[in-house]
Amino acid sequence: MSDARALGLNLLRQHALIAGEPIQAGANGIAVDDPATGEIIGYIPDLGVAETERAIQAAADAFPDWSRSDPHKRAQFLRDWAGLIDENLEGLGALMAIENGKPFEEAKGEVAYANGFLKWFAGQAERLIGETQDSPLGHLLLTFREAVGPCALITPWNFPAAMLTRKLGPAFAAGCTAVVKPASQTPFTAIALAELAYQAGLPKGALSIVTGDAATIGGVLTASPLIRKLSFTGSTPVGRKLAADCAPTLKRVSMELGGAAPLIVFADADLDLAVAETIKGKFRNSGQTCVCPNRVYVERSVAEAYAEKLAAEVAKIPVGPAFQPGVEVGPLIEDKALDKVEKHLAAVKAAGGRVLTGGARHALGGRFFQPTVTLGGDDALFRREETFGPMIPVFAFDTEDEVLNKANGSEFGLASYLFTRDLDRAMRVSRRIEAGMCGVNTGLISTAVAPFGGVKSSGYGREGSIHGIDEYVDIKTVTLALK
Repeated sequence: MSDARALGLNLLRQHALIAGEPIQAGANGIAVDDPATGEIIGYIPDLGVAETERAIQAAADAFPDWSRSDPHKRAQFLRDWAGLIDENLEGLGALMAIENGKPFEEAKGEVAYANGFLKWFAGQAERLIGETQDSPLGHLLLTFREAVGPCALITPWNFPAAMLTRKLGPAFAAGCTAVVKPASQTPFTAIALAELAYQAGLPKGALSIVTGDAATIGGVLTASPLIRKLSFTGSTPVGRKLAADCAPTLKRVSMELGGAAPLIVFADADLDLAVAETIKGKFRNSGQTCVCPNRVYVERSVAEAYAEKLAAEVAKIPVGPAFQPGVEVGPLIEDKALDKVEKHLAAVKAAGGRVLTGGARHALGGRFFQPTVTLGGDDALFRREETFGPMIPVFAFDTEDEVLNKANGSEFGLASYLFTRDLDRAMRVSRRIEAGMCGVNTGLISTAVAPFGGVKSSGYGREGSIHGIDEYVDIKTVTLALK
């Protein structure tokens, strides 16, 4: 795997990009480390107010020409960009594995998934259709979908490629320009993708990648009247602050925020399928995903059987650094993430729950934690907080109404899952559960063609699908008086 790692390092650029121009990391650069070893792999510049304002002005200057460009040409740009990503899939996957820690094969899968958004929205760029309608006043009404304006896009560390393209794909398709603030833990994937976008022919002013203190940069982005749209993926507390800060300038805002996803297994479910899909849904990115099952509820008559099957399979999951062959779970992103898993584990044990497998930091040391399954205890903490680590707490329930009350007894409503062979129950429960997405007999729900987003404190707006581009367009009405 040393060759793969070298491919990733070849794409690593220790600079930010303002209108396509690199700004090198100086003496005060922010260190980025490999979560598997703690080794520093590079530095990014700690940009401030002046540089962020330059990026915003560049986006505003580029917007008129880009927004009025032929949408078919924008579609072709997105396809050309996607082609370059396909050509660099191994290197991009390796770079992501180095800075994020996720297994190399999983990282390559994310790059392919991320590229799906560019390919999908290339088609959507060609379908920005309007409408015509006769008015009761005798006029002809024409409606147009027009780019909302320069956008601020703030992306998280856990999916550094997919969260970027899920926002930039529709933004560019609609004709918007963008200033992107990637997470400081995983900036190099975003920078590499931006370099490929420039190679594909994107006008330099249409995209900037600004790195540095999130509060400083975020404050400039939210305050600027030139930014007309903000899209954020991250925690609910930060999302609330950003939304409030956008209010004075009445920006369009979309938020993909925290989740505490419930997964429900009914007694009639295929338990082997439920176990396999629970593992698929939970252990991607070492459990550090906003849609992974955070709490599992199993009908009491099969709870022991499900938990035992689950624990037996989870105990087999290979743990290790990203480039070790066969590894499926890597390190957590930072030291405090380990503390949170331990806090959640202690809460289950204090309430009488049992650890069926795992339950401690891994023998590898560092930021590695054993894949863990518990049974019993109290679910209250897991309704309030995401574990964001490789731990599955299992709780028993007796009735459908009881489990729905538990599933919905959270301020969050992003993803949810249920397993049953009963079609009536599947439809009934999926409609009653308070979440923006529900997987029935599957643990994988995200694709470029599916609307992605939540309700309640999990945010608003949708990414992906035919609806994703609507976040980046305004509707203009032209009234024609006909004689």
